[in-house]
Amino acid sequence: MAYTLENLIDDVKASYDDATGNADLQKVRGHLEQLLTNAEFIEETCGDHVEYGAHTLYQDDDRGFMVLAHVNEKGRTSPPHDHGASWAIYGQAREFTDMSEYKRNDDGSDASKADVEKVKTYRLDPGMAGVFDAHEIHSIHFPDNARFIRITGTDLATIETLAFNMDEKSVKVNPPTAGSLGAGEASV
Repeated sequence: MAYTLENLIDDVKASYDDATGNADLQKVRGHLEQLLTNAEFIEETCGDHVEYGAHTLYQDDDRGFMVLAHVNEKGRTSPPHDHGASWAIYGQAREFTDMSEYKRNDDGSDASKADVEKVKTYRLDPGMAGVFDAHEIHSIHFPDNARFIRITGTDLATIETLAFNMDEKSVKVNPPTAGSLGAGEASV
């Protein structure tokens, strides 16, 4: 029997430590990779018939985590950014996503300045998942028609995030927005 979205949801819920309130992100990553082997699920949520955009598949009322399908028409390279106090796990369904990680070389004492340096890049091919923890600076690049499933620790539209400009050595605070990420195009 195929591993389903419902199985994933149950396993993500079970990955939380009641004492700390934190999810075991490596367990969640493994469960997402298991879901990515379900060809019927991938076709249903990321197939050619699915409208372009970000689609909320599930949002947990208790823990707040979300499961989204990102169906991209055009390729994109994001600037270095973080997801604020939330984690995110990307699971590749179609094409690929290049994941880059950065380190911050300054102490963050100047709210508008930031010196970040790329330290690692790797590729997610279909069936693979990658983890970014809270406040981890990263960027992604994907080609036209790339599709991925992303699990976030919360609705990213409801929290403050940061975007970094490497050329200007600056950082911009992105305040929470009014809408939910699942309502249309989402920050990646």
